[in-house]
Amino acid sequence: MAFILGFGGYVPDRIMTNDDWAELVDTDDEWITARTGIKERRFAADDQSTLDLAAHAAEKAMEDAGLTAAEIDEIIVATDTPEAYTPDTASFLQHRLGCREVPAYDLGGSGCAGFVQALDVARARMLLQPKRILIVGVELISRLMSWKDRSFCVLFGDAAGAVVLGPEDGRAELLDVVAGTDGSKTEILTLKTGGTRYPFNAESLASGAYQHLDMDGRRVFREAVHRMSTAVEDLLENTQRTIDEVALVIPHQANKRIIDAVGHKLAIPEERVYINVQDYGNTGSATVPFALWEAKETGRIRPGDLVALTAFGAGFHWAAAAIQF
Repeated sequence: MAFILGFGGYVPDRIMTNDDWAELVDTDDEWITARTGIKERRFAADDQSTLDLAAHAAEKAMEDAGLTAAEIDEIIVATDTPEAYTPDTASFLQHRLGCREVPAYDLGGSGCAGFVQALDVARARMLLQPKRILIVGVELISRLMSWKDRSFCVLFGDAAGAVVLGPEDGRAELLDVVAGTDGSKTEILTLKTGGTRYPFNAESLASGAYQHLDMDGRRVFREAVHRMSTAVEDLLENTQRTIDEVALVIPHQANKRIIDAVGHKLAIPEERVYINVQDYGNTGSATVPFALWEAKETGRIRPGDLVALTAFGAGFHWAAAAIQF
């Protein structure tokens, strides 16, 4: 069995409101709110990097678990905005935290589904050998995105969330995880430039293509709603639970319309769906672990609650997890 021993979350201090964006691009608060539900988001300070955000959340999760860095047996970091192209962010994090020379690696490229996928990987690793695994979802999107494209720049924020998974009885039990990929839909959500097919070069630098996210909004919406809701239904079937037993659904915070549609498809009232997109925007792989931490910290999760996490991301990937507190 796998238990969550501790939770952590972190957002930078700098707040970027819709009115702030209106001073930089052709947009306004009404336009952004109507289409996304986002009112503000957090951006990292100039002297912060992905590692800094990850370390803050990780330290909180370890403290919450009552563990020291020396007691961590493995590290998984889910991110698409790494500290460096190579090595992976997990390597930097292992050193920053002062952990032993344990396995440490990133899960990247799966967009906002990364953290929940990491839960699945960690659970499988624990079946082979009981261990304590630190899992971090982190994004510093503001540093890599275009600040000129109003269709995308207003959507994102920076954050990190973390949990420590262990074999001993903890705060909550990870009951089940489901995940999947439909690679035929890679084109509906992709940042093409930077890989071997479309290398980063002087032309892509001059055009700004390296910061351009291709997104077919309508298809992403349909896939996101279908995959996130179906994943939760699969979880309930696997764990022999019903939607009425779910105290809280924590979905990926892409935008309010997607979240509302997922809740409607699951036939669960809004008060049992956790929503914080209005305060932080889309923080990629950090959205689910940060929302999980925040929900616990603010009393939205109580002992005995069954909580469902669900997320989607580029790939097209999706994943969901059932957690019994």
